Amino acid sequence: MIFKKRKRAVAVRFVVQRVNKASVSVGERTIGSIQNGFVVLVGVCDTDTYEIADKMIHKLLHLRIFSDENGKTNLDIKNVNGELLIISQFTLYADCRKGNRPSFINAGAPEFANEIYEYILRKCAEEIPHVAHGSFRSHMSVSLINDGPFTIVMDSDQIC
Repeated sequence: MIFKKRKRAVAVRFVVQRVNKASVSVGERTIGSIQNGFVVLVGVCDTDTYEIADKMIHKLLHLRIFSDENGKTNLDIKNVNGELLIISQFTLYADCRKGNRPSFINAGAPEFANEIYEYILRKCAEEIPHVAHGSFRSHMSVSLINDGPFTIVMDSDQIC
């Protein structure tokens, strides 16, 4: 049997972690913190669009991964008055296929990636009262208490 080599799809990527609390710091200064909600690591590539970002945001804000009164994951972030901590992370595009040093060639150009990241922040803030964020192109320390643990990887090529 012959298998065709599948070309790797490149897409907006979210890593979503349900948390009890989380914070992000640059140096010794905490620049964002949340209680009960999601930490969202965001990767952007050059082929992304605002339309793709909108679809990803919609899916993120409607993920039913909070427990209801019966312990079933039935509630979304709005139902629980949850908060968001959104952090840009180009390393989500690490390509480790060759050698031991990852390539980040699939990550979006910084200016474009920041534009999409800022757009995601604005759109989320339209629907969620508390949206904290990291600092684009900064070395950050992220601290979190993962609730569950519950972690989901979302790629726009699977959602859009």
